[in-house]
Amino acid sequence: MSTKLFDLTGKIALVTGASRGIGEEIAKLLAEQGAHVIVSSRKLDGCQLVADAIIAQGGSAEAYACHVGSMEDIAAVFSHITKVHGRLDILVNNAATNPYFGHILDTDLAAYNKTADVNIRGYFFMSVEAGKLMKENGGGAIVNTASINALQPGDMQGIYSITKAAVVNMTKAFAKECAPLGIRINALLPGFTKTKFAGALFENEKIYNTVIAQVPMGRHAEPREMAGTVLYLVSDAASYTTGECIVVDGGVTL
Repeated sequence: MSTKLFDLTGKIALVTGASRGIGEEIAKLLAEQGAHVIVSSRKLDGCQLVADAIIAQGGSAEAYACHVGSMEDIAAVFSHITKVHGRLDILVNNAATNPYFGHILDTDLAAYNKTADVNIRGYFFMSVEAGKLMKENGGGAIVNTASINALQPGDMQGIYSITKAAVVNMTKAFAKECAPLGIRINALLPGFTKTKFAGALFENEKIYNTVIAQVPMGRHAEPREMAGTVLYLVSDAASYTTGECIVVDGGVTL
C-alpha cells in the first residue's frame, strides 16, 4: 500500500462507475488510504476485477452491481449497505452515460431519457439515499463527477453537457441544505481525460486537436489525476470546501 495522504481508516465508501477509468482510480486511491470501498457499476464482473485488485494490494473492497439509472438498483444497493455496514461515510457519484454523439437537433427521445435518467435522476436519488444514511451517522462526504462541459458545452455533446451542468447546480442545492447536517457535497469537473467513456473524442482527430488547443497544459489528463482531487474532497482536510466545484483541466486544478 502507498503512504497515506489522508487517513480514511474505518470509512465506508461507495464509488459508482468504478469498473474502469476515473471511477476505478478513485476506488483504488480511497482504498489505499484505508477506506472499505464498495466498487459499483452496471456489470458485476468488472466491479469484481477492481475489488480483487484492491484486495490483492492489501486493501478492503467488495463488488456490488448497481445501475444508477434504475430506481430498483439504487434501493437495492442502499439496502445492502444498511444491512451489512450500517453506515456510509463517502459517496462518489461517478457513473454516467453519453449515448449520443452528434448534432443536438438529431437527439432522439431515447438518448435524452437515458442520459437524464443516469446523469441527473441517478445522481439525485443516490445522493438522497446516501444523505439519509449520513444524517443518521453524524455526517459524511459526497462528490459528484460533473464535467468541464458543464461550463462550456462540448462539440456534438449537447444533452450530455446539459446534464452535467445540472449536476453542478444539484451539488450546490444539496450542499446548501445538507451542510448543517454535517454532510459535505462537492463536484469535480474533469477536463479532457483519456478514458474509454471519452473514446469518441479521442478517435476524432479534429475534435481532439480543437479541445487540446484549449487546455492550459496542452495535453489530455489521465484518470489517476482526477482521483487525488476526490480524495482531498472526501477527507477531513476539505471541511471548508462544502459546495465548491473543483475544475480539473489537463491535470491542473484551476
